Amino acid sequence: MKAGTVETLVWVLLYGGLLLAVLGLAMLRADHPLGWSMVVAGGMAAGVGVALIWIRSKMD
Repeated sequence: MKAGTVETLVWVLLYGGLLLAVLGLAMLRADHPLGWSMVVAGGMAAGVGVALIWIRSKMD
């Protein structure tokens, strides 16, 4: 995988995951299970983005 592709994935996963988590927090009042599942999914996406930062730092 090219370094540019990994960098693009990092930003998409980080910002997309954080946006989804914030939307999930806002959704908690209306639909509690849906809100928490959005928070968890967004947190996991952001976590994968952070892991990809580490992987990108090890690439040549």
